Amino acid sequence: MLLMRISGLFWLLLYSFVAVLVSGECQSHQQELPLGFGKTLNSSLSAKMRNWNQSTDCCYWGGINCDQSGRVIILDLSNQLISGTIDNSSSLFNLQHLQQLNLAYNTLSFSFPCGFDKLSNLSYLNLSNAGFTGQVPAEISRLTNLITLDLSVNLFLRDGRPLKLEKPNLKMLVENLTRLRSLHLDGVKISARGNEWCKWLSSLTNLEELSMSNCNLSGPIEDSLRKLKNLSIIHLDRNNLSAVVPAFLAHLPNLTSLRLSSCGLHGQFPREILQVRMLQSLDVLDNEKLQGSLPEFHHNGSLQNLVLSGTNFSGSLPQSIDKLVNLTRLDLSSCNFSGAIPSSVSNLQQLVYLDLSSNNFTGQIPCFDLSKNLAHVDLSYNKLSGKIESFKWEDLPNLTHIDLRHNSLNGNIPSSLLALPSPKRVLLSNNQFDGEVTGVPKVRESLLDTLDLSYNQLQGPIPAYVFELSRLSVLVLSSNNFNGTIWPRDIRKLVNLTYLDLSHNNLSVIATESYSVLSSFPKITTLKLASCKLNVFPDLKNQSRLTYLDLSQNQISGEVPNWIWSVSDDLRHLNFSFNQLEGLQKPYQIVPNLSVLDLRFNRLTGHIPTLPLSASYLDFSGNNFTSSLPSNIGNNLSYTIFFSVSSNGLTGAIPKSICEAVNLRVLDLSNNSLSGAIPKCLIGQMDLLGVLNLRGNNLNGQIPNAFSRKCSIETLDVNGNELTGKIPISLGRCRKLEVLNLGNNHINDTYPCHLKNITSLRILVLRSNKFHGGIGCPADKRPWPKLQIVDFAHNSFNGKLPNKFVARWKEWRFMTMKLN
Repeated sequence: MLLMRISGLFWLLLYSFVAVLVSGECQSHQQELPLGFGKTLNSSLSAKMRNWNQSTDCCYWGGINCDQSGRVIILDLSNQLISGTIDNSSSLFNLQHLQQLNLAYNTLSFSFPCGFDKLSNLSYLNLSNAGFTGQVPAEISRLTNLITLDLSVNLFLRDGRPLKLEKPNLKMLVENLTRLRSLHLDGVKISARGNEWCKWLSSLTNLEELSMSNCNLSGPIEDSLRKLKNLSIIHLDRNNLSAVVPAFLAHLPNLTSLRLSSCGLHGQFPREILQVRMLQSLDVLDNEKLQGSLPEFHHNGSLQNLVLSGTNFSGSLPQSIDKLVNLTRLDLSSCNFSGAIPSSVSNLQQLVYLDLSSNNFTGQIPCFDLSKNLAHVDLSYNKLSGKIESFKWEDLPNLTHIDLRHNSLNGNIPSSLLALPSPKRVLLSNNQFDGEVTGVPKVRESLLDTLDLSYNQLQGPIPAYVFELSRLSVLVLSSNNFNGTIWPRDIRKLVNLTYLDLSHNNLSVIATESYSVLSSFPKITTLKLASCKLNVFPDLKNQSRLTYLDLSQNQISGEVPNWIWSVSDDLRHLNFSFNQLEGLQKPYQIVPNLSVLDLRFNRLTGHIPTLPLSASYLDFSGNNFTSSLPSNIGNNLSYTIFFSVSSNGLTGAIPKSICEAVNLRVLDLSNNSLSGAIPKCLIGQMDLLGVLNLRGNNLNGQIPNAFSRKCSIETLDVNGNELTGKIPISLGRCRKLEVLNLGNNHINDTYPCHLKNITSLRILVLRSNKFHGGIGCPADKRPWPKLQIVDFAHNSFNGKLPNKFVARWKEWRFMTMKLN
């Protein structure tokens, strides 16, 4: 981006410099024209227009330059927060000697005025993000002296209102602009195919800069563009090119910047492009079907920016990478590179940004003897091993971001890394670091705002210096072996804390009412204190920003306080599972935006609480609820994906309203005392349901023969009920079925040959029913190829066991069958 701006402004700066040298006294009529133009605008916030008045020479007004005869030739009001309307009669269009006009980054009228053809001397026109929308007027095409044209639009700044090139289209716009050297149309809706827009541009033989990002262009990139021998910058990102990268781009002798990110590119990337002598920046980000490998590099003093992230580039990183002596940004994240990271990477002395994350790199990290300018290092989600404690972290004074998550690194976490004053984010989770985290000096100078050491094997107490990191916003120390006691006075020092996770250690967090841990912290959004030996509910009444609270696996008893339901308007996730909670304090209030409520394995009794309407995950299993399911329960499950009330004492029938929960993927009503029939709609209408667990109840009648062709059932478990009849024929439509458990019922049927085409079946349990007849199907040579667990015991099957079963015994992890 900086390269493009420097090159794009070259002509403007040159003309401005010459104009200042030869500027004369402003002619009277020339003075009136800018004043008249200014009066039609809201320019109160413009620093440049503050000295525009009749009593001073207009050639010395902000944003204006004159030639030697006192005629205005440059008007630059960019980035002035100017609003208002420019219509076709504006006095702006009477400044007929203008050579350069820059109104970029203002909020002018929505409609694009048509008077620009009156400014026939313009060589530089920049209207990027000026506020204009709609069709680009044909008058622009008559400015035959233009050298630079910038009509770019950032749709995020313009609220999605587009600028269009339809009538005239791109062809009509540029066919007379043969002197153009710089063309920027980013965000302008052009909607043309490759054989059109490439051909239309091929006549601009002087073109040096071509930037047409997000223009609704399609591919391929045609050979006609090879005529533009002077091209230095090609930016076509965020178009739907869906094409291969043409090799002729490597033969453009002046190519310095090539940006083709998010274009749907595929095929093999031409390696010779990476060896273009003048190339400074290559960005093909997010083209997941684009393949390639890195060549051996020769000495290249030009390449500064190499971004291949989100592609299918693979192979090893060549040792010759250090030939790219001026490389400042290397981003190879989310590719398929493998092998060791070459030690030569440490020779890249100009490197500022290094991201090799989400690849398959192995071996040890080479010594970080890198550029003192290095600010960002991300090697996460690889297979790296070894220690990092001997690295000279103190030689990286500008390091702000270090991410080594999800590797197999071990040894101690070096105190020199955490002692650096510059890091803002240190992410070392999901490794095998062990030992104690030692003390660090000068922590008061630290800029650290995120520290994540979770999922390691760290021991000992949490070092005291952690609680001196006053800028710390995110602290994640979960899933280690830290021990000791955390007192309120420790956490209160972290005045900027928004995210705290101390879960799954051997810590004791003191949270009595008189020593509330977090009552004075208004910024907390996420608090995770699972398995922290809490025995009371912490006082969180002041946490008005709380979105995520996990107090699971503690020893909290008593009632869930009723203030929790209204503590925050943004509350999304509550997990109080595996405690000793006995009830919900009344009055109980539905949380409007709650998405996850996990109350499983407590001592809750009575009725199931009223369900939050927006919840996607609800788990009340393992309690002592003894009522029946509410008759209108489905009305409160419209957005629910997971619902479990298993292992309670629920009675009564399954209400038919459960079928209104059409988004359910998992429904677990197991191990209760439910009775009555299985609702037919539960089988036939819930097409998204993947897991239906009704085992351990008193359900009777038949399994409804109502499975639809859209059946998504993967697990069907009705073991331990009073079901009768046959296995439904329609169950054969459930082609995703993996687990079928019909055991301990009264089903009276023969061997289920009608299910033989369900190739995904892994577990089949028919135990303790009234199945009879022979085992196997006549034409079935290899029934259920993925089957691992078989239980046919305590039925009335007879005859000889087929050889095809005997041949597969070794493939099965468990088998029980008894023949009469």
